[in-house]
Amino acid sequence: QLQLVESGGGLVQLGGSLRLSCARSGFTSDYYAIGWFRQAPGKEREGISCITLKHGDTFYEGSLKGRFTISKDDAKNTVYLQINSLKTEDTAVYYCAAGPAIRGCHTGLSLYEYWGQGTQVTVSS
Repeated sequence: QLQLVESGGGLVQLGGSLRLSCARSGFTSDYYAIGWFRQAPGKEREGISCITLKHGDTFYEGSLKGRFTISKDDAKNTVYLQINSLKTEDTAVYYCAAGPAIRGCHTGLSLYEYWGQGTQVTVSS
C-alpha cells in the first residue's frame, strides 16, 4: 500500500517561510497526483494545491498561488509545498494525499485515496 509521510512543519514567525515535504513509498503510479490540504482548528479541511507525477501539471485553489508553490523531486519520491509570507491564518495541520489523475489534477477531497498523518504548522506573531 502507498504510504505518505509529511514533514517540515513547526513553529514559524509571522512573515517567514517554510517548506513541507511529502515522502511516498510502496505502490504508486505515474498517473497519480499528490495534493496538499490543511485543516485549522474548528474548520473543515481545505485543498491547497496538487501536482501530477507524470507531467508535473499543477493546480492551486483560489488565490493561494502567490504564497504557495508545489513542486516535486521524482528521484526522492517527494513532493514539496513551499509557503512564503506566512500569516497567522496559515496555522493548521497540513496533509498530503495521493489520488489518480488523468489530465491535470484538482483538490476535491473525494478523489484522494491515500493520506498522510499530517504535520503541524504554527505561525507566531
